[in-house]
Amino acid sequence: MAKENSQKIKLLKLIEMFRQETDEQHPMLATTVCRRLAEMEISCDRRALTKDIATLNEFGYEVMSAMVGHEKAYYVEDRSFSVPELKILIDAVQAASFITEKKTAQQIDKLADLGGGHRAALLKSNMIYFNTLKHRNESIFYNVDYLEAAIEKKVKVIFRYFDLNENGEKVYRRDKHHYVVEPVALVFNDENYYLVAYSGKHDSVSHYRIDKMDGVEVIEDAVCDKALELRDSLRGYTEQLFGMYGGPQESVTLQFNNDLIGVVFDKFGEDTKMIRVGENACVATVKVQISPAFWGWVLGFAGQMKILSPENAVSEYKTQIATLANTIQS
Repeated sequence: MAKENSQKIKLLKLIEMFRQETDEQHPMLATTVCRRLAEMEISCDRRALTKDIATLNEFGYEVMSAMVGHEKAYYVEDRSFSVPELKILIDAVQAASFITEKKTAQQIDKLADLGGGHRAALLKSNMIYFNTLKHRNESIFYNVDYLEAAIEKKVKVIFRYFDLNENGEKVYRRDKHHYVVEPVALVFNDENYYLVAYSGKHDSVSHYRIDKMDGVEVIEDAVCDKALELRDSLRGYTEQLFGMYGGPQESVTLQFNNDLIGVVFDKFGEDTKMIRVGENACVATVKVQISPAFWGWVLGFAGQMKILSPENAVSEYKTQIATLANTIQS
């Protein structure tokens, strides 16, 4: 490496080295720094190194110094993410089913490296792999890239959409015909990633799992004003599209055991007002949209939860229980 060029990249190599290999518990001796630079054919002595460290600090890199024995050592302590923050991000990547095993491993390595080499080793040594139900569509990241670009440019996208048969093979909907939609937003829900989109042709809002999209392309055709307006009111639409929603909205009064207090808070928010009606029971009135998913959620707590009002919901609840009982008997 020519001397002139090597000196130009010295500062870059220094900060790269400090970020990857040092922290408060692992400072690097000045002699070690000079030796490592020499191995890269970059000349540096202790006096020059002191000036280089001062230059880095002048530009906001915060390279700290400490005495190790009788010698000065350097390290970078301040980082964009702390170890707990990185741990949470890593666990989120593991929990996301739409990220394939291969991409999960790559993302975990990148996140861990943000903490520096020593912390990366610590983060990865303490990992517990708890989600093995990963999807296999490796094009997920390309799909996200195209969709984000379309949302930013306010244009449409085209793609094919598939399900899997009993053999895990793709079966395309609409006989492989393309979907053309106006993207509104990308939404993470229940371990999967979705595109929320508007269809001007049907004047409707739909959602599509991004890992089930194939051949995504951006179309240079502007979305309509309705699609743009939906971005400002997305929360209401996502409540209808996901979870227990999708039917007529009702104010439903639920009675439930103490063990389900946390479950109700998790589902309807921690601002939900509850009234105690006994040593082991509470009542709460919540806004829901009556749908099969809602009944499935309530029936999942049979014996611990019941509907008190309105009367039409109580009647439907009894019908759902009777239908379930007949299904089991048959």
